[in-house]
Amino acid sequence: MNPLTSVLGTILSGFVLAVVILLGLGITVNLWAMEVWFHVMAGVVWIGLLYYFNFVQVPAVGEALGDEGGPGPAAINKYVAPRALLWFRWAAVVTWLTGAAALETMGVGLVNAFMLQEGAAVIGIGAWLGTIMLFNVWVLIWPNQKKILGIVDASADEIAGAKKVALMASRTNTLLSIPMLMCMIGHGHGLSL
Repeated sequence: MNPLTSVLGTILSGFVLAVVILLGLGITVNLWAMEVWFHVMAGVVWIGLLYYFNFVQVPAVGEALGDEGGPGPAAINKYVAPRALLWFRWAAVVTWLTGAAALETMGVGLVNAFMLQEGAAVIGIGAWLGTIMLFNVWVLIWPNQKKILGIVDASADEIAGAKKVALMASRTNTLLSIPMLMCMIGHGHGLSL
């Protein structure tokens, strides 16, 4: 069976290939490296979907609403958005948890990072930004998207308000993702305070 015929098969094959490459190079992997690897993988899914929503889906739904002769946004809102939001919100949780674990394993410490202690200030700012973003996903974006997508009952006025809140929270996360990524990458590449 071809593993590329399913998402799970593709992902598992990617991990197997990565391990084979490491073993082939004679590299041993410690716990910290694995945590960071999973953190980065989950972060790519989370931020990739955040960018997808902001750069692709929201403008496409807006365009579909204005296209009187077109199919409208129903297919996106019924089939694509709920699945994308499922991956989006759980990737946010996995990213945060694996990041917290990596901070502990690498010796920075979660508390030191959040207290912006010397040597941890840059990654600590990144952790704070990621935490704000996680909050936005679960407290602002997801509950409002459930109203927008009809997953929960809402009046037309509630849906209109939900659209504004979800959009602003999503745009805030897009804005925060830029310095957050700079802080996360910067800490591992010599940018420290």
